[in-house]
Amino acid sequence: MKLLSLFLLSLSAIFLFSACGRTQDPSDDITVRVAALRGPTALGLLHMMETTGHEFKLLGAPIEVAPLLARGEVDIAAVPSHLASVFYSQMEGAVQALAVVTLGVLHIVDTTGEIYAIADLTGRTIHSIEGATPEFALNYVLRRNGLIPGEDVFVEFYSEPTMVAAALETGQAEIALLPEPFVSTVLARIEGLRPALDLTEEWNRVQPDYGLIMSVVVAQREFLEEHPAAVAAFMEEYARSIAYMTGGTAEAAQLAVDYGLIPNINVARQALPRTHMVFLNGETMKRNLLGFYRVLYDENPASIGGRLPDEDFFFIP
Repeated sequence: MKLLSLFLLSLSAIFLFSACGRTQDPSDDITVRVAALRGPTALGLLHMMETTGHEFKLLGAPIEVAPLLARGEVDIAAVPSHLASVFYSQMEGAVQALAVVTLGVLHIVDTTGEIYAIADLTGRTIHSIEGATPEFALNYVLRRNGLIPGEDVFVEFYSEPTMVAAALETGQAEIALLPEPFVSTVLARIEGLRPALDLTEEWNRVQPDYGLIMSVVVAQREFLEEHPAAVAAFMEEYARSIAYMTGGTAEAAQLAVDYGLIPNINVARQALPRTHMVFLNGETMKRNLLGFYRVLYDENPASIGGRLPDEDFFFIP
């Protein structure tokens, strides 16, 4: 709730800044090339995709984003939070973080009817996404509850959440970790499936200082330096788009269906309020994201690229 309140304050500040008549250099009235992962990471962009002339790529797996950034084929990308730091490290500071756009959206779903606490996962197999924030968050929560992944709890990994959902639907998986909107999708499809544990609640029990941050927007440093007005305008549009997508309207839910992120409008209307879309930038973004990275680093330095990002990773307008 604290971070959601900060989001509303940040959004109000953006609208006030816009209303005061910020003038944009005509040379910066350019098309921004944007990449995002399908799922909760991309949901906040959908209204922008309808109302602006920017170029958008919706990708299926995190590994698809890195080559586009490295080759300079996209200017801005919405990515899993841990990958933002990895990109910064691997690309020698060529990217900067602009904003946090999604908080915890992860749930453990269960067909056995026997999972009510983390301890109930002992000896079980969880089906989850590999090499992304869900993996690192799950491992952190398990370890903090005294369970060692690979010994006390087994995790079978997939490259995309759609594959985890398919394993549930075919009966290959009994227990899975999924983000919204995939949770609402499989709950509507699979009889007997139930939301057993909210990983955000479990995270907050063992780490009350910094929330579970899922998605971060990064930009090419060169693009930021060459087109500051275009970036400022883009971020204003992004904040408005997130506000639209979290407004609870049927129109917003329909956009999620139209872009193939959620299968039908009934599921969309259930899922959108639980996706925890926010817009945290500036010092608020830096404070929360750096704290989150310290948690991941202490648990597994490789999860964020082997080191904490430097101060200049955080773009402060």
